[in-house]
Amino acid sequence: MKTVKTLGLAAIATLILAMAPVNEKTEKVHDHEQNIVELAAGADMLTTLVAAVEAAGLVETLASEGPFTVFAPTDEAFAALPDGTLEALLLEENRDQLIQILTYHVVPGKVMSTDLSDGMTAETAEGTSVTINVGNYGVTVDGASVIQADIEASNGVVHVIDSVIIPQPASSY
Repeated sequence: MKTVKTLGLAAIATLILAMAPVNEKTEKVHDHEQNIVELAAGADMLTTLVAAVEAAGLVETLASEGPFTVFAPTDEAFAALPDGTLEALLLEENRDQLIQILTYHVVPGKVMSTDLSDGMTAETAEGTSVTINVGNYGVTVDGASVIQADIEASNGVVHVIDSVIIPQPASSY
């Protein structure tokens, strides 16, 4: 019974996410020929993420074969960080901290929304795990809401989230 309920919730969440607003730029990113970095670079709402990936030196990694699942914070998510946080993280001397935060948004393998279940955890490239919750109002990853799911790339999948998620040891940012 729990499996049926979980699958039903996952299906509802997938339908809700599929109805998320899509603009001209995000329509373009559904090109399975693009890798994750190219896909993100083509989306209006992910420009800050792309700049952070470049500053962290992770472009080559996220453009490699993978597969990867990326929980991609929007520009608004980065703007919601406390004043000065993003600017500080983009400084060369804070590169290790930026890498830690960005790799916390990456899960090795390709995890589609249909693979999710309520309360599941997934180990990130950073080395700790995120918790995924599936409910009547959608899917969250460590409390960040998935606002657009299952954007497939040639080397994985991107799920757009509304908050920057921070690994616990890095919570002092």
